[in-house]
Amino acid sequence: MLTSIPDHLAENMNILFVGFNPSLRSGETGHHYANPHNRFWKILHEAGLTERRYNAAEGSKLLADYGYGFTNIVARPTRTAAEITKEEYREGAALLKEKLKRYRPKVVCYVGKGVYEQLSDQRDIPWGKQEQSIVPGVIDFVAPSSSGLVRMPLQEIIEIYRQIPI
Repeated sequence: MLTSIPDHLAENMNILFVGFNPSLRSGETGHHYANPHNRFWKILHEAGLTERRYNAAEGSKLLADYGYGFTNIVARPTRTAAEITKEEYREGAALLKEKLKRYRPKVVCYVGKGVYEQLSDQRDIPWGKQEQSIVPGVIDFVAPSSSGLVRMPLQEIIEIYRQIPI
């Protein structure tokens, strides 16, 4: 049975990671980045953002241990992001902007260019820190999706995550 994935949010987080939406596996387990083919936890560790490799069931610990939070632009679990409707993106973007204004993380890391494109309504976005932020005073950082479907070499993805300004 699919369940909603709880956000892990707190005021003044160091990094808020924003994904497209939960995978079906995440919907089954209730944990972010739970699909065994998703490389998120490996990327975080190998990029030096965590001292050890966490797993999806431990995701909520990152808020207390590092000040890292989690949310998605769309809450509904799907097999792929291609299943998300335009209306879901519109509604999700409005909710996400409110979360950013309320919690004011130091950095928002968009896990996938498409997430940032849907939120900012921009195209041709570079990887890394963006010149302008959605919420003034909050750094927007665009990183590749950690999905196993992404064809970019893992080491290139890790190098981009290493550039997150924390």
